[in-house]
Amino acid sequence: MRIARFSIDGNVAFGAVEGDRPDEYVLDIIKGIPFTDFELSGTKVPLSKVRLLPPVLPNKVVAFGRNYAEHARELGNEVPDAPFAFFKPSTSVIGPGDEIQYPSFTQDLHHEAELAVVIGRLCREVPRERVKDVIFGYTCANDITARDVQKREKQWARAKGFDSSCPLGPWVETGLDIGTASDLTIQLTVNGEQRQLGRTSEMIHSIEDLVVNISEAMTLLPGDVILTGTPAGVGPLGAGDEVAVTIEGIGTLTNKVVKRG
Repeated sequence: MRIARFSIDGNVAFGAVEGDRPDEYVLDIIKGIPFTDFELSGTKVPLSKVRLLPPVLPNKVVAFGRNYAEHARELGNEVPDAPFAFFKPSTSVIGPGDEIQYPSFTQDLHHEAELAVVIGRLCREVPRERVKDVIFGYTCANDITARDVQKREKQWARAKGFDSSCPLGPWVETGLDIGTASDLTIQLTVNGEQRQLGRTSEMIHSIEDLVVNISEAMTLLPGDVILTGTPAGVGPLGAGDEVAVTIEGIGTLTNKVVKRG
């Protein structure tokens, strides 16, 4: 099931996306929130009549760096032996169609297409065999990075945590098991030109590895997001660029870069 979060007439709700073609998509509005047992209301609205929002509002976004060997090498970095985590604040999250604000403090803004794991229940110290039970679903993400700031400051808080640096969407796909999610095509285009192309099977540390690693240290809450790393091909973005992340079996997340006024 594809679960979207949207606004219509000033109201915010979750809905199940139905339909086989984008021009036919409708949202069956969910009663309540989707992280518990829920019912579909039967009230349906065309997707074209709503504004899609970030599919979740995470308490925290835990991102893992250098989790694809070729990406680590393209930036001249060593491949880490253990998962390498950092954080993006909740204020960095935007949704499909929202604008990526080009910060004034960077001259080298980069895209990074990523598979995002959405947590579905409160959990801590998750054993590997139970990881599948705590995952709500998967969505597309773009780990927007001020590359020059990342290199200069070493600590990545500003380089990867600025407002609008974490596009998520267009919805959460709940119908994928871990095995399927671990071997999906992931690609990114800028103005229709392909920049990144890889498979989630190229991850150094698996989805299970990442959930086990971070849940050893902290409690994960429903709606928290884990970014699993990016394949090779990252590169610069400019004001006016349209950047799209497409992940097999999930969908396409599109955003436009604008110069911050």
